[in-house]
Amino acid sequence: MAHAEIRQHYLTPGEVAARAGVSVSALHFYEREGLIESTRTTGNQRRYHRDVLRRVAFIRVSQRVGISLSDIEGALASLPAGRTPTKADWARLSRRWRQTLNERLAYLERLRDSLDGCIGCGCLSLKSCGLYNLDDELAEIGTGPVRWGPRVETWGPPSGPGNSEA
Repeated sequence: MAHAEIRQHYLTPGEVAARAGVSVSALHFYEREGLIESTRTTGNQRRYHRDVLRRVAFIRVSQRVGISLSDIEGALASLPAGRTPTKADWARLSRRWRQTLNERLAYLERLRDSLDGCIGCGCLSLKSCGLYNLDDELAEIGTGPVRWGPRVETWGPPSGPGNSEA
């Protein structure tokens, strides 16, 4: 790769980080996860093609709306030959995620609407709350607010003993 070509079409990790609003370590993480790729100079320094800016923007927006990195990776892998996502790609991929996002919104609305009832007794403890955790049934699931904490995989209320709210 000629020096002039590198300067014209490729950016250093610092330049990409500054323009994309992420840290250099985030770029390295995305690269390790296979979400972006770099090339190396003869001095073994990373260089990113300018197209990586759109990929990083795609990743960041997807993460911001709550899409998991594994789903983002699958979406990027569905593009031909690692092509940078276009507006049409975003429209197609976001349609796939719409149902998941709708479910997440419904869950968050239920949480918002019932949150005052949870804290209303004053105990601030789901472990000992007789209204939401009769006979400490949720102790089998784990510690902390297991009923209200979203599951990482689906962002829905956890299933388990005593979970009868809809």
